[in-house]
Amino acid sequence: MPGIQKAYTDKLRLAILEYAEKRREVIKASGDALHHAKRSIFSLHRGNRAEAEQKLAEVEAIYKNLNGKFKNEPSIFAEGSYLAGLEEYVEAKLFYNFVIGGKIGEIKEMRINGETYIAGLCDLPGELHRYAIRAATEKNMEMVKKCATMANEIIGVLIEFNLTSYLRTKFDQAKQAAQKLEVVVYEVSLRE
Repeated sequence: MPGIQKAYTDKLRLAILEYAEKRREVIKASGDALHHAKRSIFSLHRGNRAEAEQKLAEVEAIYKNLNGKFKNEPSIFAEGSYLAGLEEYVEAKLFYNFVIGGKIGEIKEMRINGETYIAGLCDLPGELHRYAIRAATEKNMEMVKKCATMANEIIGVLIEFNLTSYLRTKFDQAKQAAQKLEVVVYEVSLRE
């Protein structure tokens, strides 16, 4: 006798609805994280280290909460909003590490997959360019050169990867930012 197993489709419907609810929570929290990461970067550009640290800590708390809450739901961590917030955090954390200590490397405060790290790293030369412009207006040629050197080091590292698709686009943007930085260095050197 034909018929559909209603109990099974009901089970599937409930699972999909539960996931959708979790997904909405992740989208909201990840959006907040992305906003805080952007605020951290903005704070660093204004010279407000304390606010930058506070915003980075807020991002880390959001992701720690999400990672704990959804540890048994690994598909949540592949959601675009989750990854976008994490990528922005990587950019903000690397920028913070450069501004504070002049070096960048592994981010140990959170677990970050390789692609997300590389995507955030690709965004860093753009922030270095903006930071160098500010340094140039303050006649801080040493910082302008440090920004250019770091951007070139990043490009040197990234060129060794066989980046494709999304990461290739990000890499091309990183190269453009590094080239703009070279122009800044050149123009500032003419005025010295």
